[in-house]
Amino acid sequence: MERRSFMKQASRPLISALLDRTTADEYIASCVQASLDGADGMAIGLGSLKPEFRTREHLERIFACVPRPFYVFFYRSDRWIPENNQDEDARQKILLTAADAGAAMIDVMGDLYDPSPMEITRKPAAVRRQKALIKKIHDKGAEVVISSHMPLFRTYEETLDHLQSLAARGADLVKIVTSVDTPEELADALRTTILLKKTMKTPFIHLCNGKYAKFHRLMCPSLGTAMSFATVGYPLSPVPNQPRIQDLKTVIDTINRGAGPLEF
Repeated sequence: MERRSFMKQASRPLISALLDRTTADEYIASCVQASLDGADGMAIGLGSLKPEFRTREHLERIFACVPRPFYVFFYRSDRWIPENNQDEDARQKILLTAADAGAAMIDVMGDLYDPSPMEITRKPAAVRRQKALIKKIHDKGAEVVISSHMPLFRTYEETLDHLQSLAARGADLVKIVTSVDTPEELADALRTTILLKKTMKTPFIHLCNGKYAKFHRLMCPSLGTAMSFATVGYPLSPVPNQPRIQDLKTVIDTINRGAGPLEF
């Protein structure tokens, strides 16, 4: 199977279906529905996937179910083998299996090998190991996103510093998810996305959780975020503020219809 790509589509805002399932067949059914709904790609977590389905054979079957690229992540949240939450190498081994199976993009945590506040390590030894892992993933033919998630607000300056530090590690795409819980934080988050579009050389994902997150998630694809995440249905979303695929697609298409994409 020819490996598909997210970055070759990065000239336009992408919608990936964010899915969290326990079996290969459940993932396949959800991916087919997400593709019909208009998703450009699939983002699947391996933490909920039962261990017997974390094999190359089953992953190849999942990745072949729709003609879309697959973004694969495995954070410190193994539902079936709790000790993997502290075993960084065990999780990366499974992610490398996903790369061998044809995953388009692998998610490397920003604090991999050194769990840290704000999910970013700046320890040279940990950063060197991250760079080596990123090279190994690239050598297998997959793209890399390096990501951080945090349950608090970040200013533009803090966000820029964070993303530039991640970008220096060699990833194709950098990702940060912060929080917006007041109207003022929402306004600043929108400003941050616009300014990042001007200053970041590496394609980025800037998303938010929190009380006012949904508005930002609907708008950020048209402001500069390279990839956004959506769900095939609200009851199935692993993130409460996640919009549905059709709703996000409608907003993006409406904003960019006619006069063409917004320029910032």
